[in-house]
Amino acid sequence: MAANPMEKVKAADNEILIIRLFDAPRKMVWEAWNDTEQAAQWWGPRGFTITTHSKDLRPGGIWHYTMHGPDGIDYVNKTQYLEVEEYSKLVYDHGGNDEKKPMFRVTVYFTDEGGKTLLHMTMALPSKEAAQETKKFIKKANGNSTWDRLAEYLDQKKSGKDSFVITRTFDAPIGRVFEMWTDPKHFAHWMGPKGSTMEFLRTDIKPGGSSFYRMSSPGGPVMYGKAGYREISKPNRLVYTQSFCDEYEKVARHPMAATWPETMLTTVTLAEEGPDRTRVTILWEVFGDAGQAERDTFHNAKAGMGQGWGGSLDQLEDYLLENQGVKK
Repeated sequence: MAANPMEKVKAADNEILIIRLFDAPRKMVWEAWNDTEQAAQWWGPRGFTITTHSKDLRPGGIWHYTMHGPDGIDYVNKTQYLEVEEYSKLVYDHGGNDEKKPMFRVTVYFTDEGGKTLLHMTMALPSKEAAQETKKFIKKANGNSTWDRLAEYLDQKKSGKDSFVITRTFDAPIGRVFEMWTDPKHFAHWMGPKGSTMEFLRTDIKPGGSSFYRMSSPGGPVMYGKAGYREISKPNRLVYTQSFCDEYEKVARHPMAATWPETMLTTVTLAEEGPDRTRVTILWEVFGDAGQAERDTFHNAKAGMGQGWGGSLDQLEDYLLENQGVKK
């Protein structure tokens, strides 16, 4: 049996730690990961596809595959399995091929959490410096979107929903991060494209309440939007709808995308990974009676959503660092 991965939540200096909670049974997550046809639906950063040449899922076995980048570049991969405990644990060497040695060793635990699956993954590198450089490379390559794509795939497989998911971990306590989402003076500092300005014109952030805001950016149009709060459970969950509107709060279409859905549903889930480490997962879905054109627009815009939300979360990370120790 696999050990309890949560006994070691903090990664060593030479390790990169990734934790995710998927709303799907452990068997489903395991099969999505290890069945080559299913893995082809989500493996790799957004925009990538893969071709599996052969796979032998057993200790000593090898998975040979090629990743195809959106720029047309192919990346030949060779994964060698060291441990395979069905539905529970994988250990494998990764990041190499027949021409070069593996970059790191991956240990993945799949743990049942009341019908959901906790994924605990460490990537061990030769040194602290190698881990730091690899972490930068993963962020630049949008590598963590791989696990977001897995969440979307599982959501589609389990419930038929087409969703967008993005997850980010911040080195800040959960209460502080929750405040970034629910205090307008903080929220306005990081939400939106870099260089944009957000101003709340009215706020009533409580279940059943709503807010009205204006956003502008240099050289761009002034846009108005409103949010309707459906659920606020401090400090773990926030659910609200979002719509574009005019200056009189009348619902309107996106000024640059006529078929963008009229209303979106945003679910923000926060979880502690330690006393001063918080994982934020954003689930974005089309809300209400949307037509096929709107749903197609949403589906085809996921790469752009990743860039948009990713840019905002980068700004949140910077804002948290800049305001460490600042009194509320």
